[in-house]
Amino acid sequence: MPSVRTLLRHASAETAPADRGRALGAARAAALHGAVAGYTELFAAHGVRPDQVRAQGERALEATAAWAPGLAEEIAGLAEGAGLEPWRLGALNARTEVLGAAAAAGGAAAGGGECSTSVVLPGGGAPPRTLQTWDWHAFLAGGMLLWTLEPRPGHRVHTFTEAGVVGKIGVNGAGLGVHFNVLRHTADGPGTGVPVHVAARRILDEAATVDQAAEIARSARYSASSVVTVVSFDGERGDARCLELSPAGVAEIGPRGGRLAHTNHFLDPVLARGERATDDSTTRGRLDQVRACPAGLAAEHPADRAAALAGHGDGAGVCVHGDPRTPFHERWDTLATIALDLAAPRLLVHPGRPCTAATGRWEDSSA
Repeated sequence: MPSVRTLLRHASAETAPADRGRALGAARAAALHGAVAGYTELFAAHGVRPDQVRAQGERALEATAAWAPGLAEEIAGLAEGAGLEPWRLGALNARTEVLGAAAAAGGAAAGGGECSTSVVLPGGGAPPRTLQTWDWHAFLAGGMLLWTLEPRPGHRVHTFTEAGVVGKIGVNGAGLGVHFNVLRHTADGPGTGVPVHVAARRILDEAATVDQAAEIARSARYSASSVVTVVSFDGERGDARCLELSPAGVAEIGPRGGRLAHTNHFLDPVLARGERATDDSTTRGRLDQVRACPAGLAAEHPADRAAALAGHGDGAGVCVHGDPRTPFHERWDTLATIALDLAAPRLLVHPGRPCTAATGRWEDSSA
């Protein structure tokens, strides 16, 4: 299967959600069809039947319509513009929920890879310094999308996401941004919760402070788990908090000594009792690696921060190179390295691993 590392770009002028979705769906129809085909294969490899995918996609649309009606309209517009059935886009936005339900039902494990996030609050009026790797299945590398939109006039959002998914990592014009990592909990299952990717996008659309983001996150009911690391800068002071989202509850993790880091296991002691990280997970080793690089991750330039995480370790490095000998649905790779510039505000994306970030290109969402 192809694993071309392409970063698509799109800027939306439309403020009405359905219109915005239709325009993006029409402009990137091939990418949306490719994403649906790729996830159809991935779901099947994890033992999810087509009828189960459809049912979960329809439930995801219902939950989104109840909690974030505008985003439900945008998803419907994406489907219409690309010539796809709406439930297929529902399942795409709920891909974390579909895979989580499969794992909870005893299907194939979701895998030991995933993302690493770092936030440094330098103080002294300097903006936060952030970085995360986005690790995912190598064969889906062609669906990365850098999208700029205005969910309401004058409020700009830049998000790094996947074609057909309304949001993931991003920053808004109020100087608030989010990083995104998957988590796994024993409470995850095939319920009718709000997709975690929808929650991340609504935070970007509506929140200006970390407290507002936490309030939005707590207002949803989830059927799968993730952590949204929210970072803000008001021009003088930075703030950050990890919001661990789970069907078992929402927990908040604050910075210590001006630093905050998260990988793919729960840090809240109560939610950690239901931890479902797989035995082959590298999450704890990666968290140790991130915490061991305070100076490098405080660097002003994202490429210098990335250099601090370029080590590959003994099977637990943050910088992941997929093994081509493994089955496609088990082949994890660091597909992108992403920083938030909250002072601008903008996203800086290197479509590659930390070990190539020093000399490779960085895409600027504001360019």
